[in-house]
Amino acid sequence: MRKIQMVDLQGQYQDIKERVDASIMEVINSAAFINGPEVHAFQKELEDYLNVKHVIPCANGTDALQIAMMGLDLEQGDEVITADFTFAATVEVIALLKLTPVLVDVDPVNFNIDLEALENAITPKTKAIVPVHLFGQVVNMEAIMEIAEKHNLYVIEDTAQGIGADYTYKDGSKKKAGTIGHVGATSFFPSKNLGCYGDGGAIFTNDDKLAHTIRGIVNHGMYTRYYHDVVGVNSRLDSIQAAVLRAKLPKLDDYNKGRQDAARKYTAAFADSDKIITPFICENCDCHVFHQYTLRLKDVDRDALVQHLNEKGIPCGVYYPVPLHSQKAYADSRYNEADFKITNQLVKEVISLPMHTELDDEQIDFITNTILNFINN
Repeated sequence: MRKIQMVDLQGQYQDIKERVDASIMEVINSAAFINGPEVHAFQKELEDYLNVKHVIPCANGTDALQIAMMGLDLEQGDEVITADFTFAATVEVIALLKLTPVLVDVDPVNFNIDLEALENAITPKTKAIVPVHLFGQVVNMEAIMEIAEKHNLYVIEDTAQGIGADYTYKDGSKKKAGTIGHVGATSFFPSKNLGCYGDGGAIFTNDDKLAHTIRGIVNHGMYTRYYHDVVGVNSRLDSIQAAVLRAKLPKLDDYNKGRQDAARKYTAAFADSDKIITPFICENCDCHVFHQYTLRLKDVDRDALVQHLNEKGIPCGVYYPVPLHSQKAYADSRYNEADFKITNQLVKEVISLPMHTELDDEQIDFITNTILNFINN
């Protein structure tokens, strides 16, 4: 059996090696390292794939979130609501911009922001919502947009883990994750479903005016060289990373399908265990692209299982071990532990298994059998 990896980037690379190598060498030979032809081509190709008017590439996913908020002209002290159970980057940028983060609990089934908790958290100071498509599961965006419209709020989609996922509306129409809110942000960190070989990110919007503002922000506030019209940052996707992303983008749907197939095999293997809650899977839609395959364990020593898996050569992850409201940087006297019942439970129960496009049946069988044997003995 091949060595099991949490993410097999080397195996994925072998399939696209010829194009990646040639494209990187073309960038090197052209010396167009910043804002070169590969960046502009990738931007257009991603716009076409997402069916969105504007894609603005940037240096990483955290920058993408920050720049999206900067483009909306939010003011110091404005409240921005997001989920407590997610990676810190989502709330980090809110605090960096001197906005007020408001954390709320999540849904126990899909781990995404709880809609009732969200609406209860809205105050006259609330200006934006940041729904996170956690682990690749698209948030109920139809409901989010209805809440936003009702309260006149911006919606900034954090699509770092959900690139390529489809959201299906009640009428059967579909939109890609990240293109439904006023603005979307994503990361191309190497382990993401669409990842480069370094750092990278992008912002999406159908708003022409907002796109214009954001294009200035990512480039020091310049639209004409040395004329700074807005306060900006230095955040650009470099050409070598764009070349890698161009090689991967045509395969993104296949990558996501591979992850979905692996997820179904995991779920089938665990179906008879009353100590394992498997991820929610919608059989008739593509709303989950499984950036992570995350289990909930009931009456199982999670940390002992992690140690056992590591001893057997099976990598795994705990995403996330500490709620954001309990982190030193984001602790706030406004928060009441009773309001985070689900998040506080999840951090004790979750474990994420290897998930990537190169997983084979032998590896999945070994992983699932090892877990079941541990749980049942």
